[in-house]
Amino acid sequence: MRAIWKGAVAFGLVNVPVKVYSATEDHDVSLHQVHDEDGGRIRYQRRCEVCGEVVDFKHIDKAFDDGEHTVVLTDEDLAALPVERSREIEVVEFVPSDQIDPIMLDRAYFLEPDSTSTKAYVLLRRTLEETDRTAIVQFSLRQKSRLAALRVRGDVLMLQTLLWDDEVREPSFPSLEEKVRISAKEREMSAALVDSFSTDFDPENFTDEYQVQLRTLIEAKIEKGDTLDTEETFGGAKGDDDGDNVLDLMEALRRSVEKNREKKAGSAKDAGSSRKKGA
Repeated sequence: MRAIWKGAVAFGLVNVPVKVYSATEDHDVSLHQVHDEDGGRIRYQRRCEVCGEVVDFKHIDKAFDDGEHTVVLTDEDLAALPVERSREIEVVEFVPSDQIDPIMLDRAYFLEPDSTSTKAYVLLRRTLEETDRTAIVQFSLRQKSRLAALRVRGDVLMLQTLLWDDEVREPSFPSLEEKVRISAKEREMSAALVDSFSTDFDPENFTDEYQVQLRTLIEAKIEKGDTLDTEETFGGAKGDDDGDNVLDLMEALRRSVEKNREKKAGSAKDAGSSRKKGA
């Protein structure tokens, strides 16, 4: 794993230097968009609406538009914000772990000690375990202020970023306001059904069936020979699917002209054969 951020957990006079790692990863099969007629790769371009040029990421800034004025914010502008410059994960409070509603949980990160001594790290971990508390912290990551729960998972401290209060919607369903009569027998049968399915949760018992079936389908097509030449259909472009590697316009035009000529030549040949047969 590669650390994505370095900082320090600070509570009171205690300072715990840490490295932050993403705790999860995506296992989905990566799929591209292609033209259904020839399998050619479909790529998106970041085109400037003023000059019409395709713009590289390094020349792209962010901006705020209030409907009348546009304020451009450069990377230097954003990096100068005090919160963005901070490398501190500040403990705001310690709360009972069961008070954190799971709906607020967002992304998860592992924290590794970033010091020659792990004493402060282990002390914080053991304190959270023994008190059954979760630390509520605030920090800045990737140009955003974050609220997070600092908790223990095995021998590791981890951050679980939390949604802000105004990001969680209030459910309002009029149908649930209707009075419903449920008999004792129905409750008993429902409880019996739950009991018949009851067990201890083990995530290893579950598999993403869609991804398994998708990989099986892809492998079957490869084995069958139902494939296209990547260099021909994708224009030999390599790298991330971020739109940077766009086919050269002249090359695309050249290929289109050649393909059109071949198509016309084939049509002319077929027409000639038809005339001979008719004669």
